[in-house]
Amino acid sequence: MKGPPRTQYAKSGRVHIAYQVLGEGPPDLVVVHGWVSHLEFLWEQPAAARSLRRLASFSRLILFDKRGTGLSDPVPVDQLPNLEQRMDDVRAVMDAAGSERAALMGTPEGGPLNFLFAATHPKRTEALVLIGSYARLSAASLSLGHAARGDGQAARSYRQGVGNGRDAQYPRCSHKNDPEMREWWARYQRQAASPGAAVASCVWLTTATSAVS
Repeated sequence: MKGPPRTQYAKSGRVHIAYQVLGEGPPDLVVVHGWVSHLEFLWEQPAAARSLRRLASFSRLILFDKRGTGLSDPVPVDQLPNLEQRMDDVRAVMDAAGSERAALMGTPEGGPLNFLFAATHPKRTEALVLIGSYARLSAASLSLGHAARGDGQAARSYRQGVGNGRDAQYPRCSHKNDPEMREWWARYQRQAASPGAAVASCVWLTTATSAVS
């Protein structure tokens, strides 16, 4: 397959969850993206596309946009889903893709969701792969947590930074001096979620991960 895989929809309650399947496996590998995502726009970045195709070379790769982000149904920013609802979205995507058991890969904020899924559905969990993840996002120590709580300047700064590629310049990012990558990341953020939805997702991150710690 030269182009990106076809986007399909799973039904989780009344919410449509966008997902894609690539490769044959076994094993099945479900990727739970962190923060926000956009399935189709992700494939426009060559490095990201190469990484996904490498994963699909040894697995049946299952990708999805969490509810409220990307191509999945939006949710009101004042009615954020809880961790259990997001976990059930993973179950719904696996059911729609015909996956009885899968390895779950979580990139940062996807980790806590995978922990809960594995504890709740051990027979459907083959393995956990955690990339830069954590058991708890501490609002006391991270500026992201302060922004999520709406603490004055931190919240305003974070809201203004969403969609302009600012965090591609962080020292931990290997592309911090690449203007093309910063521009693509800014466009990716804008496609994945509105500023209000992106900031609301940070509220979810701090409250949900505190609940499972």
